[in-house]
Amino acid sequence: QVQLVESGGGLVQPGGSLRLSCDASESTFSMYAVAWFRQAPEKEREFVAAINWRGDSTEYANSVKGRFTISRDNAKLTVHLQMNSLKPEDTAVYYCAADTLAGVSKNASLYDYWGQGTHVTVSS
Repeated sequence: QVQLVESGGGLVQPGGSLRLSCDASESTFSMYAVAWFRQAPEKEREFVAAINWRGDSTEYANSVKGRFTISRDNAKLTVHLQMNSLKPEDTAVYYCAADTLAGVSKNASLYDYWGQGTHVTVSS
């Protein structure tokens, strides 16, 4: 069973940037689709971005399109989420998730492996 660990969260001013990382424990991660989800206080868990196992297909929520970029380095068993032009409404706990999907999915229920999350706070 793969273990996932998120890092890179913190406090940033509106308009700033953060780079989140999701590090996996074993090599089968290279064949997994990976997604980022987030959950803000008093809100449901929300899809953010996803990437297929090859790293050549991505999907983004409309709310982050053009501002966030998901990428992966399978040799390092790592997926990144580059977040630019951050807004206060991006404040949430960010989770990475993975599973052996053929493509990408926005459906959280299809992902079996989850990290513990990293906090992102966007505030002046």
